[in-house]
Amino acid sequence: MNLYEWLIEPFAEFDFMRYALASVIFLALSAAPVGVFLVMRRMSLVGDALGHAVLPGAAVGYMIGGLSLPAMSAGGFVAGMVMALLAGLVSRFTDLKEDANFAAFYLTSLAIGVLLVSMGGSNIDLLHLLFGSILAVDLPALTLVASVASTTIVTLAVIYRPLLLESIDPLFLRAVNGKGGLWHLIFLVLVVMNLVAGFQALGTLMAVGLMMIPAITARLWARNMGMLMLLSVIFALLCGLAGLLFSYHVEIPSGPAIILFCGGWYTLSVIFGWEGGLLTKWLRRSRHRQF
Repeated sequence: MNLYEWLIEPFAEFDFMRYALASVIFLALSAAPVGVFLVMRRMSLVGDALGHAVLPGAAVGYMIGGLSLPAMSAGGFVAGMVMALLAGLVSRFTDLKEDANFAAFYLTSLAIGVLLVSMGGSNIDLLHLLFGSILAVDLPALTLVASVASTTIVTLAVIYRPLLLESIDPLFLRAVNGKGGLWHLIFLVLVVMNLVAGFQALGTLMAVGLMMIPAITARLWARNMGMLMLLSVIFALLCGLAGLLFSYHVEIPSGPAIILFCGGWYTLSVIFGWEGGLLTKWLRRSRHRQF
């Protein structure tokens, strides 16, 4: 099999592969930068929690409208925002921290979602919601992903400075009346929107992977915020492309294949990354000992 048959032919021959590639590109452009801010704000597990929180809402949408994109998307968005607001309120009025509340809420949400789908559908429907099927992305789903990506990119460009300041020094922003709570709420809306868009293709369990793993991996190669966002997008694109091609040629589920490539690149980055990789740290220590 030559290079053309491996890399180009699947996209040239099949519409579903082109739709899948387009959805990966849109998700990488929007979800990966959001993941960088989650890492910067030490909210990595919050992204995972919100990803699971989408499930019961999507399940309710499925029970009402079947495999209807608008119903499942609306249900997932409402459920994600409700959980985010409830976790914030509980954190404000109790001594529990926000990440602990998110953990409690997301485990409960996951259980509720699985029960709802199990009661109202089949195991195949449950697997579709949990793991998605990026090769089954159609034009309406692609339109949703593209709309979310466009909204995310524009919103991040508008709120970039206050959001960055609120991530680095929230006390200063609060001291100058910088409306940190507003930027935090807008950011949570973007997170939920991207997870809702992602679960259509990757499922609720896999969508957060394309958001978080490239962002975490980028941190092992760069420290500058602009470079972090650029690298996270590049890593998400490359892993998405590799996962799609691998799943096509080997005939395995595409969503898990994409996330496995993200995890494989993260593992290599842990060893070879310029900023904090094991090999880099060892070489620097060796040089310091010599001097």
